[in-house]
Order: sequence, then structure tokens, then C-alpha cells
Amino acid sequence: MRHTHAVLLLESGADMKYIQKRLGHKSMMVTADVYSHISKKLDQNRIKDYEDYVLVIMELD
Repeated sequence: MRHTHAVLLLESGADMKYIQKRLGHKSMMVTADVYSHISKKLDQNRIKDYEDYVLVIMELD
């Protein structure tokens, strides 16, 4: 359940530092190494964020 909780926090947009503190890890690297594997939802969100960002840049020109 701990792993699921961490992944759901990531998918909801929680900051890695917040997750580290919530799980009680001394190092953010431990948190990132264990819990930052890419889920399909995380990957889709990152691609959408990138596409939105590029659209904003294109509109500025």
C-alpha cells in the first residue's frame, strides 16, 4: 500500500520532496529511485504538459 500511495501522490502532481517527507525518507534520491518509475498516467500527463507548454511558446511568436 505504501508503494501505491506514493505512485498515486506522484500521479496527482505531488512534489517529490513532499513525498519524501511524507514517507520519512532521509534522502530524496531514495524516494526518486524507488517510486518515480513511469506509470502510463504520469507519462501521459508529462506529454500533455509539454504539448501545452509548446503551444504557449508558439502563441508568443
